[in-house]
Amino acid sequence: MLLRHGESVWNAQDLFAGWTDVPLSDRGRRQARSCGAQLAAVGLLPDIAHTSLLRRAIDTADLALDATDRHWIDVRRSWRLNERHYGALQGRSRQQIRDEFGDEQFHRWRRSWDVPPPAGDDATSLQGDGTARYRGLGVPVPAAESLKDVHARLLPYWEAAIVPDLLARRTVLVVAHGNTLRALIKLVEGLSESAVCGLDIPTGVPRHYRLDSDLRPLSPGGPSLPTRTSR
Repeated sequence: MLLRHGESVWNAQDLFAGWTDVPLSDRGRRQARSCGAQLAAVGLLPDIAHTSLLRRAIDTADLALDATDRHWIDVRRSWRLNERHYGALQGRSRQQIRDEFGDEQFHRWRRSWDVPPPAGDDATSLQGDGTARYRGLGVPVPAAESLKDVHARLLPYWEAAIVPDLLARRTVLVVAHGNTLRALIKLVEGLSESAVCGLDIPTGVPRHYRLDSDLRPLSPGGPSLPTRTSR
């Protein structure tokens, strides 16, 4: 199962978040609990979960697992599942970027395969102890990333951490972000670069795959479960 975190406070304000560690909104917390309840209702009980190092994904995983009564399973966290780093766009509103640079440039930065946004810096792109956190892990904080960059940094984690869980026939829950899930879906479904860039990943909606022995989807498209989330 793939799950984009519930609505964050910056989603609600239509701001680019990227690696900025913003919390869930109240609606996002409801979405996470609702997702867990839906998984439990259809018997999709995770054996292991993977999240990023960002609190909106971590909290979504915790709330969803609590609702499935699977709060006790192992949860692995990796910076490789972090959202795409939006560089100098982080903290700015999407409408502001459209107004300043135009729709064409906005869409190029947001949904192209290999065009990163303008570079940011540590002082403006991370909050609190973010810089120290990643330095302590030996992780170089990017100045900005394209979706291609996200795909490249995700691939080693897919191969070393997620694939072994799948081959062990575990039911795996990955709670991450719009762009890391696009990259992951590209790996699972073998989508083209243009197809994956246009893929919409709503917050708080689980996407379910059953895979064959070669880890290819039995039903391409990864149907989402029905949701009942209120504001």
